[in-house]
Amino acid sequence: MLILVSTLVVLLASAALWNAFVRVPARASAGPGSGAAPAESVAHAASPAVDSVRDTARAAAQPAPAPPPMVVPPMGAGGPSYIVLLARSEIRRRIRSSAGSTYLNEIVSASTDSILHRWDGRVSSPVRVFFPPTTVANFQPAFLDAVRSAFQRWQEAGVPVRFNLDADSSSAEVRVQWRIQFEGERSGQTDVQWDEDGRLTSGVITLATFDAKGQPFGADDVRVLALHEIGHLIGLDHSPDQGDIMYTQPKVRDLSPRDIRTAALLYDLAPGPLRVGG
Repeated sequence: MLILVSTLVVLLASAALWNAFVRVPARASAGPGSGAAPAESVAHAASPAVDSVRDTARAAAQPAPAPPPMVVPPMGAGGPSYIVLLARSEIRRRIRSSAGSTYLNEIVSASTDSILHRWDGRVSSPVRVFFPPTTVANFQPAFLDAVRSAFQRWQEAGVPVRFNLDADSSSAEVRVQWRIQFEGERSGQTDVQWDEDGRLTSGVITLATFDAKGQPFGADDVRVLALHEIGHLIGLDHSPDQGDIMYTQPKVRDLSPRDIRTAALLYDLAPGPLRVGG
């Protein structure tokens, strides 16, 4: 009997010691699924960031949050995509960096729409050009050869556009026509059309057979005049430099290195608008 009582006392003492020193408190066992947010997180999220030093120190003690994913808006969903805007920015950079060696920067600055206009993919599929017959005073058959020579000169300069100069009226995209004289100082005019992406689709070149003072043009005069107007046809506008064929009133008789470099740069860039969101 004494032995039984002693054994019971030992068991009770062991149980008391187990509860006091070995068993883990229930409140410390709450895991991630408990749903309770740490008190510091709640207070930090609710308090305005008025103390930047404190907020910075607290952020440094916690793991840095992952950056939000970059969302690229699709075309037509509120504006151009990130890729399109990046491409336009690079085009603008290249145009600015060409200042001095080309006049494309001046062309874009002077334009009202900041759109690059040019023919696209017209090497394997040449632009079809038609020369309608005419009875305009002072017109000479040699004028046709002069204009053909001007087209050929632009092709030889490396512009990636080819011209079929034997197209008929039904298939032509470009017409070369004649008139006696223009009002004012000009002796030629080029009208072009383009699609919404800036790709040229058609054009009309009109050349005078007499200059502004009423003097008749010769064949070489027509060649120079055609060089200037074909420059407009391929997408160039006026140059501010008198040494270029694309000067408002051409003073030279042939393409300048700047004319060639400007056309080359234009055709190395994508057509279309350059303004952000345009």
